[in-house]
Amino acid sequence: MQLIEVSPNDIATELLLEADPCVNSIARYLNEQSFCFAAYVPTTETAVGACIVDKKAAHSVEIMNISIAPQHQKLGIGTALLNFVLEQLKAKGVTRVELGTGTFGHQLSYYQRCGFRVDAVIKDHFIDNYDQPIFENGIQHQDMLRLYIEL
Repeated sequence: MQLIEVSPNDIATELLLEADPCVNSIARYLNEQSFCFAAYVPTTETAVGACIVDKKAAHSVEIMNISIAPQHQKLGIGTALLNFVLEQLKAKGVTRVELGTGTFGHQLSYYQRCGFRVDAVIKDHFIDNYDQPIFENGIQHQDMLRLYIEL
């Protein structure tokens, strides 16, 4: 597997839609100021994983999207990509990484296993900011958890 920092133009929107179902939302954070990272496996020419990071302050960033193509999930690619991203960000002088996720589901336990901790709850985030309701395991996402990790 190859993990590298790439240009925003190298990331397919279709891949990012795996983690964020709103094309307009993706367009807002996928830009030239973003840090973009990708995972490639030997059998593919396109990225099978991507992580988009937005700078918040001098030493603080937010992971806006981390996506793995469905056929490559549950193989450790996401964890390897996230660990690579955290190492690269630390080398750039970042000391705090934040992200937002739903209040339940596999994503929450994934981030907690990687060392992220809960910082805050944003009530009705998914209701107020998405045109269509987002369901997981038959439950509608409503509130967002803000998570962070200190590097």
